[in-house]
Amino acid sequence: MGRAVPPAVRSLSLLASLAAASALGACASGPGGGAGPYRTANLRPYEVNGRRYTPEAYRSYDAKGVASWYSYPSHTRKTATGEWYDPGLMTAAHKTLPLPCEVEVTNLQNGRKVRVRVNDRGPYADGRIIDLSRAAAEKLGFTRAGTTRVRVKLLGPAPLAQSDQIELAEAAPDDRDAAQLF
Repeated sequence: MGRAVPPAVRSLSLLASLAAASALGACASGPGGGAGPYRTANLRPYEVNGRRYTPEAYRSYDAKGVASWYSYPSHTRKTATGEWYDPGLMTAAHKTLPLPCEVEVTNLQNGRKVRVRVNDRGPYADGRIIDLSRAAAEKLGFTRAGTTRVRVKLLGPAPLAQSDQIELAEAAPDDRDAAQLF
């Protein structure tokens, strides 16, 4: 027979096991096998040019359509997540995907693929499903054309930007709007 385990050690062991199980359960339940907080503020319906959009915490998203790209000078415009736009980063804008998330974008004309962080809203031109940063458009090979046919596949939540982490840490407990949606 083994030695008796003191109750305090048993309690700590149980707590550690429950925490690990909870973390594993959360990872298995999110889109693309990952889980993470989507800020409820980034999931609120909004209106642009008289048209209403309702963001959604999709469990999966896989769509084909037309992509375009957009660019502004670095650090002159904030994205929907509050991050400074940088055309040299691999980022994108989407009308309804949860923010921030990561997607894989495949250029259907040349087969090139990129992984981008969706941190902004748009595009609002008819028939377009995603706007990409200049860096992403360059990697996909369509900056001269301006648009291309793509496949957009949701990979899951993106890590919060440092500014999001600071904001959440400084918020009062009842002001935090991070929501575990999966």
